[in-house]
Amino acid sequence: MRFFLLVLALLAAPAAVQAQAAAPDYTCVAKDADLPPELGAWRDKAPLAAARGVSGLDKAVLAPGKAYAATLSPAADVTYPVKPDRPAIPDAKGGLLAFDAPVAGTYAVALGAGAWVDVIRDGVALRSTAHGHGPACSTVRKIVNFDLRPGRYVIQIASSVETTLPILVTVKP
Repeated sequence: MRFFLLVLALLAAPAAVQAQAAAPDYTCVAKDADLPPELGAWRDKAPLAAARGVSGLDKAVLAPGKAYAATLSPAADVTYPVKPDRPAIPDAKGGLLAFDAPVAGTYAVALGAGAWVDVIRDGVALRSTAHGHGPACSTVRKIVNFDLRPGRYVIQIASSVETTLPILVTVKP
């Protein structure tokens, strides 16, 4: 009988360890004071309304290195220049933003909430070169990198559940 109880205890141990490992980390508090220098502007966001179509992009221009709180629209009201490569979600928000890349390099698009992001040039969605999460314990949710040459680009935001989306475009050092 003892042997049987010992076997049961050993079989249950891995499940208990897994349950403990999956528990959320409540000690992590979002702190943007410790962001790396290339994300330093994240702490001070200027308001900006995202365009609903390409004709409104002149009023929705991001400056690389400056953070924004972009106001998005219901996705049904947005005319995307390229069909987003992600299925629409219920009550999704979206919008278009423009930015100029002054030099060739790798540009990072940082977002403060979950959303699909495309960078478009000449009517073509560019392939990202890397993507991942923002720094641990920060409000930067997602960072997507693109290798760009100088010129004007369109950022297409789709499938956001948030109406206001923190965003920052920066050239990687």
